[in-house]
Parts: sequence; C-alpha cells; structure tokens
Amino acid sequence: MHPAIRTQLRRLALIFSIAVLIFIFGLSSKAVEEVYSDGFYQLSSVAQRSVSALFPFALGDFLYGLLILYCLWTVIMVLRKAFRKQLTKEARYVIPLRLTSFILILYIVFKLLWGLNYSRPSISARLGISNDKYTTKDLVLLGDFLVKRVNRLEHERTNQTYTIVELREKSEKAYARLSKINPFFSYKAPAVKPVMFSWLVSKIGIEGYYCPLSGEANINMRLPYMVLPFVACHEISHTLGIAREDEANLIGYLVNINSTDTNFRYSGYYNILRSVLFEIRMKSPEDFARLLKQINPGTLADFKQEHEFWKMYNGDMSAYMGTALDKFLKINNQKKGTDSYQDIVLWVFNLHRQEMLKTLQPSHK
Repeated sequence: MHPAIRTQLRRLALIFSIAVLIFIFGLSSKAVEEVYSDGFYQLSSVAQRSVSALFPFALGDFLYGLLILYCLWTVIMVLRKAFRKQLTKEARYVIPLRLTSFILILYIVFKLLWGLNYSRPSISARLGISNDKYTTKDLVLLGDFLVKRVNRLEHERTNQTYTIVELREKSEKAYARLSKINPFFSYKAPAVKPVMFSWLVSKIGIEGYYCPLSGEANINMRLPYMVLPFVACHEISHTLGIAREDEANLIGYLVNINSTDTNFRYSGYYNILRSVLFEIRMKSPEDFARLLKQINPGTLADFKQEHEFWKMYNGDMSAYMGTALDKFLKINNQKKGTDSYQDIVLWVFNLHRQEMLKTLQPSHK
C-alpha cells in the first residue's frame, strides 16, 4: 500500500473514532445536559461571543464565506489536475479519503461548538411547563386570551423601528430581567449582528439564524419592525444552547412578554397569536373568522404588512401569512406536519392555562 494512502487511512480512522464517540455521547440526553450544555458549552460559547463582539460585522458570515471559497478552490484544483491528467494513481484513493475526513471534521466541529445541544432534554420540562394536550375549545380560549393581550398593547406601543444596536441592548435587558428569576436566561458577552446578505436571506425565507462558528445571533434587519424583537430574542436563545426551533420560540416568547419594553411585549404576543390563528384556521374556521373580527385594525395592518413583505421576497412564506389571515392559500391538509411545527402553541397554552381560566372562563374545566 502506498504510504500516502496508509497515512490517510490512519487519519480517517482516528477522525472517525472521535466522531463515533461524540455520536454515542449524544445518545444520553442527561449526560449532554450536565456535561456539555450546562458545562463545556457555557464556557466555549461565551469565549466565541467575546471574540465575535469585537467585529462590527457578522464574523460568522465571513467565516462561512472563507469555508465556501476553500471548498471551491479545492474542487477547482482537483478538476484542473484531472483535466491535465496530472492526478497520480494514488490520488484516486487519497482524494476520497481526504474528502471523507473533511466531512467528518465538519461534523465534529459542529457538534462540539453547538450541535450537541440537539440532544439535551426538552427545555419545557426544565422551565416547569406541562405538555398536556389541548382541545379545540382550549385552543380557541387561548386565541381569545392572546387577542385581548395584543389589542391592549397595540394602543401602548410606539411602532418603533430599531437599529441593530438598540435591538441588541433591549434584548440583553429583557434577558437580564428574566435571569433574576431563572439563571438559565443569563446572557453574557452579547453578540447580535445583522446578516450580511439580507436580500438573499429574505428570498430564502429566513428571519434570522445562529452561527455555530462565531456564536453570533444573526438578524435579518429587512424584516417588518413588529417582528424584529421576537426574532432577536429567538436567535439569542440559540446562543444559550437551545437548538430546537420550537423551544427557541418558547424562550423568545417568554423573554418578550416579560420585557419592560411595550414593543417587545407586543412582538411576543403578536408572533404567537399568528401561530395560534394558523392552527385555529385549520381546526375551527368559524372561530377563526370570529377572532379575526375582534383583532384591532393596527394589528391586522401588521399582519398585512408582514404578508406583503414575504409576498415580495418569498412566496412560500407569504402563503403561510396569507393562510393566517384567511386571504391566501390553505395548507393542503398537511395536518401532521403542521401539528409538529406548532409545538409552541401547546406550551403557550399550558403556560397561560391557569391565567386564562381565571380571567376568561372561570367555569371552564
């Protein structure tokens, strides 16, 4: 066997072994929570954000760009040698081995920097939020509750458009407020950045994302003003080790509605009301129509603005918004997929359950 091939095989065997060990470790949610999510990750993520915060731009986007350029350059060099027939016989084995090793290295880096958080136990249990199922009647009750909250806050908000600095500072204060009650919400070394390619991100249909390479929460600043506070708190939750989207929605919602900023509270209730209306529209069209009539004109105008925004950039997202307003497309009976996506509704119902029973329907059982 050629020495170069033997070297690559040994290297691949070592990398593969590390990847397998990480995979096996991820099978134990309790171990992941105690050793990684509440241990190693809390130190590594703060270190990442401390470095990223020094740069005025999204460092993660820059690093992604370098990684893509490296991959393209490597492919071009290999193709160039192949076209010129400069590849050795050994290279036919070495190149696939190197490629496999590279992919495994990316897997290991992703898992160690953030990805293992997918294996942690549900954050709802840690926060003491029940997973009790709700009926359609319960769902409508939640809709009534949220409509009242949104209607009240709509008259108090200022329709403020935040800069990225204001968004970061207000989000940090909102997290600090909740951290006094539960240390889980402690957010150190904040790193909230605007995405570099907001037009492209909007076309893809992305509101924001977390970058494991830099530890940054990246926000699509093209979004309508009423959405930004919720998106910012959602993305920051990812930096705290919340990997699943539904759980990030829950954390973002909790931070928003407990903020002292009226616009943040409105953004939280507004975004969850949208999800609740979406599900009510699927399960009880009559109640959906009734609730829609109770929503104040300002919030309806916000729904329309958000719908028009996604209609301009991304048709699929605008279809979602149109369904929530009963103005556009239906979901084609994809009920199972919708239910799994709407786990946030279940948690919000259980979060407000006692409060709703007292204020809206004391006799409800």
